[in-house]
Amino acid sequence: MMFAQKAEACTNLIVGRGASSNGSVIVSYSADDYGSYGYLFFAPRAKHKRGEMRPIYHYETGNYLGEIPEARETFQRVGLTNEWQVTVTETTFGGREELWEGKDGIVDYGSLMLIALERARTAREAIDVMTETVARYGYASEGETFTVADKNEVWLMEMIGKGREEKGAVWVALRVPDDCITAHANQSRIGRFPLNDPERCRYSKDVITFARRKGYYKGENDGDFSFWEAYAPADFVALRCCEARVWSFFNRWGEGDTERWLPYVMGDAAAEALPLWVKPKRKLTCQDVKDMMRDHYEGTPLAIDDGVGAGPYRMPYRPTPLVWEADSVKYFHERPISTQQTACVYVAEMRSWMPDWVGSCLWYGNDDANMIPLVPLYPGSMQTVPECFHPNSGNAFTFSFRSAYWLQNWVSNMVYARYCQLFPELRQERDRLERDWRSLQADVEREALARGDTEGRAALNAYSHRAAGQMMDEWNMLGQRLIVKYNDMAEKATDAEGRWLKTPGGQPRPVKRPGYPEAWRRRIAAEEGGRYRVK
Repeated sequence: MMFAQKAEACTNLIVGRGASSNGSVIVSYSADDYGSYGYLFFAPRAKHKRGEMRPIYHYETGNYLGEIPEARETFQRVGLTNEWQVTVTETTFGGREELWEGKDGIVDYGSLMLIALERARTAREAIDVMTETVARYGYASEGETFTVADKNEVWLMEMIGKGREEKGAVWVALRVPDDCITAHANQSRIGRFPLNDPERCRYSKDVITFARRKGYYKGENDGDFSFWEAYAPADFVALRCCEARVWSFFNRWGEGDTERWLPYVMGDAAAEALPLWVKPKRKLTCQDVKDMMRDHYEGTPLAIDDGVGAGPYRMPYRPTPLVWEADSVKYFHERPISTQQTACVYVAEMRSWMPDWVGSCLWYGNDDANMIPLVPLYPGSMQTVPECFHPNSGNAFTFSFRSAYWLQNWVSNMVYARYCQLFPELRQERDRLERDWRSLQADVEREALARGDTEGRAALNAYSHRAAGQMMDEWNMLGQRLIVKYNDMAEKATDAEGRWLKTPGGQPRPVKRPGYPEAWRRRIAAEEGGRYRVK
């Protein structure tokens, strides 16, 4: 159960404003829960009457948990970013099972994020809202790592309940240095932390005493206390399938010798552990972060684009469960950042030098980031959600070509099975769309600012809708082209420009019959050649 929770869930990548190329704070998030239907949350700013209550529905199951008093005014939120450029995301680390949930808890981790976005203008205010809410109304989830960011700073906060006998949660929050990058991926990462530096670190007053009382920490010195060692000790799976994703980000972008941490993430708990954050070897762009969300450990010992598990077509994906058995022996698959089980992906950039209604740009999509283009949206200016991202466009049980989730999964599932053959065409379309939107971004924002607040917001809202509509049109055409071109494991002939080659009479030229890639042919010959060799 612990493995399934940690290994199948989410990834956050974080870039401080001093570590980004343009001074923005950048946060990414993938919601990687099998069976989840991806759509975009939207709630406009609202005023509430005194005594009005806010119902709490579990973020994942939709089950009713209870209610809390509503704030007199709530802020607009789109996805996991609000109108003040506050972004709150998460990964679940689980931790000690006896602490899952708390006595009389009615606020789960997802509702906690949404409540913070509705009530906070800054990251620090969001931390206050979250910690005060669970103290008063109880915590109803497992251990979580939260990314809490705004246009100026970003914090890591880790929280776990106190079990069925005690209400509330214990937690610690650390500010990420502006010139650093960090990540978390379903394993608690905060170890030792400063006890007398409220500008950099905040924590519940009982985070250490509670651990002592439960027997999780027996050291004499409070300064030696480590949150993750007490509340979520790391095992082989936590290192190999969770911390390894963090290492991949550090390995790609961290300065210095990042390979020294490879033994640790390969499962050697006695080796040198990953630091909480690192300085990048160069300042990162938002596109760098988007591309990192497409990572499969390429070029490292953990790469999964080869071997028998990748199949004939070198698919860098593996089916779950990630731990499996053969002849009563347990094995596992690598778990990269990019995974087919993703319901939605966010890459949020928050920019302090712009008005809030234009400063936050959310790049969003409803499938694995590797298999889709991420569409630019402006949370501070949106008046409605584009139809393709709206929850009414489809659901987990109803396919619809109006739904980005289903359209993108339709295309992805065609490509997975013949990855090395079909993916280059998908990647070309994905990158072309993102390149176009990226080239337009500065002009679109400049024009919106020139129009002023009201007209500028309307222009950005319209642009977000147009970009989403363009993605749907282009992706629908891509899916149709792929099924026509690669039908029945053959390939229709095209010229250098991608146009169909036809006979003078207008019929298709003879199709190509590529068969298996050469490496797989050799494998068949080696393993089954005696049966299939032509006599």
